[in-house]
Amino acid sequence: MRSKKKREWHRLMILPALSVFLLFVIVPIGEGMVLAFTDWDGYHAPAFTGMDNFLRFFSDDQALTAVKNTLLFGAGGTLLLNLAGLLYALILDSGLRMKGLIRTIVYLPAIISPLIIGYIWSIILSSENGVLLEWMTIIGAEDAFRDLLADPASALCVIIVVHVWQYLGGNMIIYLAGLQNIPGDLLESAKMDGAGGVKQIFSIKLPLLGPSFQINIVTNIIGAMSMFDVIMSLTNGGPGHYTESLSVYIYRLSASSQAGYTAAVSMLMFIIVLIPAGAAFWMMRKMDVEM
Repeated sequence: MRSKKKREWHRLMILPALSVFLLFVIVPIGEGMVLAFTDWDGYHAPAFTGMDNFLRFFSDDQALTAVKNTLLFGAGGTLLLNLAGLLYALILDSGLRMKGLIRTIVYLPAIISPLIIGYIWSIILSSENGVLLEWMTIIGAEDAFRDLLADPASALCVIIVVHVWQYLGGNMIIYLAGLQNIPGDLLESAKMDGAGGVKQIFSIKLPLLGPSFQINIVTNIIGAMSMFDVIMSLTNGGPGHYTESLSVYIYRLSASSQAGYTAAVSMLMFIIVLIPAGAAFWMMRKMDVEM
């Protein structure tokens, strides 16, 4: 009887948080899904337009550029984050001296706001009075300076590199935790059987890092494809609109009295991010089960 009352009390304790979640998450999502099929401008009564907003999206060159960039950020950012994070974790797990200091330095950017990170790098790379230009001028190499943020291709690469530099520490910590959970007896037995360091990595360590891969890959895909702050502070979506992601594109739409179309694009962005994240999660779970 007492246990039953305790369970009922626990359920009551959930109600405040559940109410806030319903009010500020579920209800807005439901309203957005309804508005996506209207021409609402934020002021006048909305009129049902069917699939017009979605058809408009696929004929909008700026929107398609944003989709391409979002997929590029997701693929490039996820790949580099996991390769670099795993490499750092393997180095630190090998008994490197001062690994605590190195871990702190690598992780430090992750606790700084992405907006601030973007502004810092824009100051470094500025073609007018940037830190990099000043250094190159001091050593007499100013003619070799290139404005990386003025060219769309190099600007996209800079955004990915800055994103990876900031969040590399998080991946490193998760991989390092996975490596430290591998039983020492297993590695010692492999060593006695003649398995060198490289063979241990590919035969024992990597296969046992399945849960770490799953966490990092899924969260990296979501984070990279939802990138906003770094883009706004580093390039502001420029030059032109060539470095805009879908989140930046939606932000610009939200200030243009196109609430219905904005809601439709938001729904499409959710689907575009969900598909690769869900596919990666399913593949990693399947590989984990088979192993």
